[in-house]
Amino acid sequence: MLDYKNFAEKHLQPFETFMLAYVDDMAMPVNLKESMLYSVRAGGKRIRPMLLLATLASYGKDPSVGFSAASAVEFIHTYSLIHDDLPCMDDDGLRRGKPTNHIVFGDGLATLAGDALQSVAYQVIAECDTYSATDKVDLLAELAKAAGPLGMVGGQVADMEAENQLVHIEQLEQVHLWKTGKLMEYSLLAGAILAGAGASDIAKLRTFAKHLGLAFQIQDDILDIEGHEAMIGKPVGSDVDNNKSTYPAILTLVGAKKKLAHHTEMAIQVLDQIHFDGSLLKEIVIMQANRKK
Repeated sequence: MLDYKNFAEKHLQPFETFMLAYVDDMAMPVNLKESMLYSVRAGGKRIRPMLLLATLASYGKDPSVGFSAASAVEFIHTYSLIHDDLPCMDDDGLRRGKPTNHIVFGDGLATLAGDALQSVAYQVIAECDTYSATDKVDLLAELAKAAGPLGMVGGQVADMEAENQLVHIEQLEQVHLWKTGKLMEYSLLAGAILAGAGASDIAKLRTFAKHLGLAFQIQDDILDIEGHEAMIGKPVGSDVDNNKSTYPAILTLVGAKKKLAHHTEMAIQVLDQIHFDGSLLKEIVIMQANRKK
């Protein structure tokens, strides 16, 4: 049985070293590199890359095989945060307990740093000499779908359109299936692709990602009400201030917590249907449902 604490202690730092070195070793304008590394180094939960590495481990594979694919999803996620924080978007001044990228480097350079991280995400997969050509095509296709108009970006647009109104719960779920769930889906599928998993497992992991992504977002919405700024690293109540539709706003806080429990349980049930050691992924599901930041 795999244990997440020991797993993270063993694999997270080597992954961080690999990911940061990939950017740091690139020849580019110094201020651009500083801006990119500022946000990548800011840390965070690293849930997406850890899902990928954990999926590989669940199949009995060496997690380090996934460092390039895991770096890719974290680069995409980081670029999205830089752009989310811009004045034209959420206009946030604090991210992970530090001034946001545009506060430090200015709007223009922050925008370009996000653009560059998006490009580098595909480059790190394409340049990996340990991935087969077939796996590279599959990984790049899954990442593009997860990050694009039917994934994260489409979800961000739908999220903006849901501001200043209370939408139906089905519409809110669609927003977050795209905005949050799709990058998690990529992480799980990328791990499965590199592990050589079959079509049946891939389909089940897509369903698992749906429930995990929704549970993750619901807990984010709950923490925006109940969390502490010093712990979550950004202002509490920003969703209310930005008039965003959230699970507590639509379902009440009690209803949101019930929904969180439902998706957490459904995610665990799906894992039980896959023929691998799902203990590590189960632990991640439970950790996400109970996190305080």
